Amino acid sequence: MSRIAALCLGMLLAFGPAAAQEAEPLPDAKMREGMDLLGQGMRLLFKGLGDELEPALRDLAETMQPALRRLVEIVDDFDAYQMPERLPNGDILIRRKPDAPPLPPPDDIEI
Repeated sequence: MSRIAALCLGMLLAFGPAAAQEAEPLPDAKMREGMDLLGQGMRLLFKGLGDELEPALRDLAETMQPALRRLVEIVDDFDAYQMPERLPNGDILIRRKPDAPPLPPPDDIEI
């Protein structure tokens, strides 16, 4: 009887840890978990970048606002112009489309 009890005790001790182990998840589940972690990391990265860049972007917007307003005053309608083209010497030309309405005469003329 003691040998049977010892044998049963030995088997319980040997197979006890195996019963406590969880079944290994399927590869699809591991892949999904990995992609979720990767997505969470990317969200945190971009949130951190946004928090760091926000003051600089606000300053840039405030600095550029007068120049953009002036550009809108000068260029009456962006649809009236062709795409910019760069010349071999580095100059950039933005031509008016041939069918664009004529420009109003300027208020003041520099001579």
